[in-house]
Amino acid sequence: MTESLQVVCPECDAINRLPAHRLAERPRCGACKAALFTAAPVALGEARFRHHLRHSGIPLLVDFWASWCGPCRMMAPAFEQAAQALEPRMRLVKVSTEEAPSLAAELGIRSIPTLALFAGGREVARQAGAMPARTIIAWAESQAPA
Repeated sequence: MTESLQVVCPECDAINRLPAHRLAERPRCGACKAALFTAAPVALGEARFRHHLRHSGIPLLVDFWASWCGPCRMMAPAFEQAAQALEPRMRLVKVSTEEAPSLAAELGIRSIPTLALFAGGREVARQAGAMPARTIIAWAESQAPA
């Protein structure tokens, strides 16, 4: 029997069920027909983040950042490069701590940028500080559940 995974659409937030072996076949959302993977981070506010976290069958790599943060802005292109390398094995997400301060407080985000890896709805790893793309990729791959 083929393992099925839930993938949340980055456009309409519909929950799609896909066989795991089809993740790399450029799947589209059953509801809105948008690509489920775009090789780019998805910007999410608090409510959408919670929805993705609750329903995603793939790990979420989250960049907690703020627009006024110089290191955050410097790391943004590296995070985009990492999305190209890590999708569809994981979804890369950006959450602004300015737009979701209660979420940042709840999760104990004390410095930015902070990367947090979530799997199965739970945080499994965290790393603070700006990193180049190759380091983001290596760190995420080493921390992701098998």
